[in-house]
Amino acid sequence: MILTLQDHMQGLGQRIKARRLALDLTQQAASAKAGVAHRTWRRMEAEGKASIEDLVRAAIVLRCDEGVADLFPEMAASSMDALLAQQRKAIKSPRQRAGGKRP
Repeated sequence: MILTLQDHMQGLGQRIKARRLALDLTQQAASAKAGVAHRTWRRMEAEGKASIEDLVRAAIVLRCDEGVADLFPEMAASSMDALLAQQRKAIKSPRQRAGGKRP
């Protein structure tokens, strides 16, 4: 089944609510901890609508912010040349990463 944008948003709102309830937080307490307006928090749960900043704030308060970094993973290499370029980039010498100069 292909989910629509609305399906994703409503599902996200439901998961936010379930997580908040599992942590025994009221909407008001969660929104205050997150630094998000109570009205915004209600809209997040009811409609799944929020700014990226508010969504990340909610994730932090609900202790599921580790997954935020996984939302947009680096693309897999599309060719052998691209894979080699990614590997070269990943194994730069420690001096280059630290800002040092090569001899």
